[in-house]
Amino acid sequence: MSAFVAQAGIVRGLVSDPKGQALAFANVAVRGTTTSTATNEQGNYQLRLTPGSYELVFQYVGYKPQQASVKVAGGDTATVLNITLVPESYQLREVVVRSTDKDPAYTIVQQAIQWRNYHQREVAAFKARTYIKTLARFTDVPGKIMGLVKVGPDFKPGIFYLSETVSEMSFRQPNVVQERMISSRVSGDTKGISFNRASAGRGLNFYQNVLKSGFSERGFVSPIAANGPLFYRYELEGSTQQGSLLIHKIKVTPRRRSDPVFSGHIYIVDGTWRLHSVSLNLTKDAQLDYVDNLHIEQIFAPAPGPSDVWVMQSQKVTVGFTALGFKGNGYITAILSNYKVTPTYPNRPAPTVVPPAPASKEPADAPVTRETVADVKKQKPKLQGLSAAVRRQSKQAARDTSGLGLGKLKRGEVMLVEKGVNERDTSYWSSVRPIPLTAEEEKDYQVKDSTEVIRNSRPYQDSLDRKRNELEVGKFLLTGYVYNQTFYKRQWYVAPVFNILNYNTVEGVVVNPQATFTQRTDDRRVWSVTPSLRYGVSNKLFSPSISAYWQFDAVKLARVSIRAGRTIENFDPSSQLTPFINSYYTLLKNRNYAKLYRRDGLELGYQWELVNGLTVQATASYFDRQELYNTTNKLFVDKPEIGFTPNAPVNAERSTSFGRSQALTTELSASFRPGQRFITRPDGKFNLGSKYPTFQFRWRQGVGSVLGSDVRYTLLEAGIRHSVNLGLLGTSNYRVAAGFFPGSQRLDFMDFRHFSGNRTYLASDFSQFQLLDYYRFSTQDRFLEAHYNHHFNGFLLNKIPLLRRLKWQEVASLNYLTTPAANHYLELGVGVEHVFKILRVDFYTGLQSGQRVGTGLRVGIGF
Repeated sequence: MSAFVAQAGIVRGLVSDPKGQALAFANVAVRGTTTSTATNEQGNYQLRLTPGSYELVFQYVGYKPQQASVKVAGGDTATVLNITLVPESYQLREVVVRSTDKDPAYTIVQQAIQWRNYHQREVAAFKARTYIKTLARFTDVPGKIMGLVKVGPDFKPGIFYLSETVSEMSFRQPNVVQERMISSRVSGDTKGISFNRASAGRGLNFYQNVLKSGFSERGFVSPIAANGPLFYRYELEGSTQQGSLLIHKIKVTPRRRSDPVFSGHIYIVDGTWRLHSVSLNLTKDAQLDYVDNLHIEQIFAPAPGPSDVWVMQSQKVTVGFTALGFKGNGYITAILSNYKVTPTYPNRPAPTVVPPAPASKEPADAPVTRETVADVKKQKPKLQGLSAAVRRQSKQAARDTSGLGLGKLKRGEVMLVEKGVNERDTSYWSSVRPIPLTAEEEKDYQVKDSTEVIRNSRPYQDSLDRKRNELEVGKFLLTGYVYNQTFYKRQWYVAPVFNILNYNTVEGVVVNPQATFTQRTDDRRVWSVTPSLRYGVSNKLFSPSISAYWQFDAVKLARVSIRAGRTIENFDPSSQLTPFINSYYTLLKNRNYAKLYRRDGLELGYQWELVNGLTVQATASYFDRQELYNTTNKLFVDKPEIGFTPNAPVNAERSTSFGRSQALTTELSASFRPGQRFITRPDGKFNLGSKYPTFQFRWRQGVGSVLGSDVRYTLLEAGIRHSVNLGLLGTSNYRVAAGFFPGSQRLDFMDFRHFSGNRTYLASDFSQFQLLDYYRFSTQDRFLEAHYNHHFNGFLLNKIPLLRRLKWQEVASLNYLTTPAANHYLELGVGVEHVFKILRVDFYTGLQSGQRVGTGLRVGIGF
């Protein structure tokens, strides 16, 4: 690198339109090489080249490409070359239009659709250098969020995030993408590592039927998707000759404004029917969730080598957003260069489809014929056979491209961030940065980098903390209070008032002050401790306890934990019945749903990721458990027809009264997700999920006759869970668990296998049962439970004119349980989410052995 920099020269300049307006993110490539760059937001570009003569090609979507010769001198000498691009003249020749004719664009798009699979697979593998720059800025910042929570001093108009990365990326069919980050720079944070991912841009592949943008739960239909004509209208705005290529400019518009589709232009190469470039938009009407608008531009070009395959040269994504009073915009731009490509057919160019002879009433020199869709479909069997051949050959070619891999990456490792990526100096970035910085970006780097030492100093951090730590009623009521010591990476958190004060019939008014202290380190190690001083006013019981954990390995995600002291526990440890919900129903509805017991003792835990995808957790505990009884019947609203129930739960299998017992218990659980993808960074490992489900196993053992333990039992359980993306139909989530207690058991009710039920209209977890009694069907026998939720993501409601304005999204669910006592219990639910953007409302019907046993409405968080 240093030898190259020493002798290289620089070509720089401005790319503008005939009116002198800068063309942001125009593509600049060196003809006959894999070197390219793009202009910045101000239209400026730069290229660092070895001495010699070059032909530069300037391209901008919708504009006529222009070539220019330039001679580059060595010794870091700068050559200025300004270019003016003129809008491309797309001509429509005169044709005779009949009432039954379709726009010629439909013929072109149908050809592109038929050859979509071919072009998606024509590259068996490639390796490329990728440069990414990400910028996000606020244009407006509110004083308070929702009028309650004051916005901190960290938020102000201007750039709030700016980063650059250089990576090596490799691709192999069918969709194996790996990346090695070489260098990273984050404005104002010399220790920071950017979260830019070159492989993330592969999700915006318009040769796929449905694209996932990351800005919506729904996918978006590509203009050349197999079913594209059902969603789009196409209009040929003209064709132009660019060298030996005839490029068609096609305007795409949604057939229905609220469909998840793009609007804008696609440019298709005649004969090969591939994408030349795209300029497409998404708006709120297209069901964007997190931003107001999104614009995508992509430019493709022939890959180096004799084969006629094309690769992406540049991609720009710009967004505008409004949320909670914040307004802003940003962009992500990527430049791909230094390609090494293995084509699927190394000695065979992409086939050319010869259009049929023109209809008799159309001029013979029409640029495209007016084929009907039916005419194109006649070729479908032949194309399908070719597509199958392409798939077979692309896989075989991909297997023979091990030389294009990145070498250091492990199986499942989609990205490796090398150590020292953030230690490059400004001279390095000046030499490798293909896109020059704008004046705003230069200022942001200069100001933030020069003041970083000050901003990271204790006096400065303390001054910010004084503002952050101001006590506000809104925070204390809704989110809890946070006290920061940023310089020392310390934090104290006090739970909101609804968690500190609650009420139940066992303790009466409960005062439960607790604060969590957390200490972090630069290498993502962290330890935390939470003392709790719980006191029941009615039963005069003081219950002090402490819990803590220490995460000491950020790569193996290893942590140890401890809980000690006296706690008041629900018999179901995973109950949906939060203290706030139980307090509300007890005081206002005369329903004391929570059933509690006292627990004194100690629990130790250890968790680690044994190998990628396999996480193991072991716990051991010893507790003295005591039965508790109601000590108060005070309430706010007295309903004479409803009386409080005893604190002993009602169960279908046996009595739940236990008096007092000691329990020594061990538990070993494992979670395995095959094919788990992950990112390795110097500060730890980040798991990204897998296309395969997660398998779970649990073995809980009650150890009798040791330390006076009264229990002796074994619980064996296995399960599976997964989330399945069904494209436009939405996303399905399912979870199944089955288990049993083998042999003879000696256990108490809290040791049963419980199933998280709900008897209130407030749902804290929609993935659990919503009509099931909290304790009735808890079991010490065999069981099987299954939960299924399907989020349609607006697939149905989006088609109803009035409802689609609300942007509600429909959801359906099924919950099933079988035990010897419950027989077959089933819940069916339908509902809507995103109500007022954050709520979900479902209606459920419960069936037991085919007989309806209840219905109910549930409201909770759902977005």
